[in-house]
Amino acid sequence: MELNSLQDVFAEQLNDLRSAEQQLVAALPKMANAATSNELRQAFEEHLQETRSHVERIDELISTIGIATTGEECKGMKGLIEEGEEIISANGDGMAKDAALIAAAQRVEHYEIAAYGTVLALADHLELDDATDGLGQTLNEEEMADKLLTKIATGGMFKSGVNDRAVSGSSGTATQGR
Repeated sequence: MELNSLQDVFAEQLNDLRSAEQQLVAALPKMANAATSNELRQAFEEHLQETRSHVERIDELISTIGIATTGEECKGMKGLIEEGEEIISANGDGMAKDAALIAAAQRVEHYEIAAYGTVLALADHLELDDATDGLGQTLNEEEMADKLLTKIATGGMFKSGVNDRAVSGSSGTATQGR
C-alpha cells in the first residue's frame, strides 16, 4: 500500500469498508440465528438487507470513481466478528446471550459509523459529490441500526430481569433489586 495523497487514503478506506461490509454480510445470519428475542433476530435480518445494499453502494462508487479494488481484508471487522462468534458459541441464558449479542453488534456499528464518517469527510474534502450522497445515506443507516439496538436493549430486555436471572443462575441464589 502506498499513501501519497488524500485520494489514496480515500481509496484505501473505501476498500477497507468494502471488506468490512462483506464480512458482515456473512456474519449477520449467524447472529440472527443465535438471537432468542424475535425483535433482535428481526433487527439483524433487516440490517443484513441494508448491509447487502451497502456493499452494492460501495461497489458502484468504486466503479464510478475508478478505484482499484485491493481485496485486502479489514482486520478490525474480522476481530469484531470473531468476538461475536465467541458469544454465539457460548452457553448460558438466552436473554444474557442476546444482551451480549447486542453489545457485539453495537461495537460493529460504532466501528462502521467511525469508518463511514471518515470516508464521508474525505469525499467531501475531495469534492466527490456523487460519493457524499451514498456515503451519507449509509452513515445514517448505520446510526439508525445502532439506535435500534439500544432501543431493543433498553426498551425491555434489560428491564425484564436478565441481570437478576444471570446472577441467580451463576451463584445459585436469587438477587433482588439489580
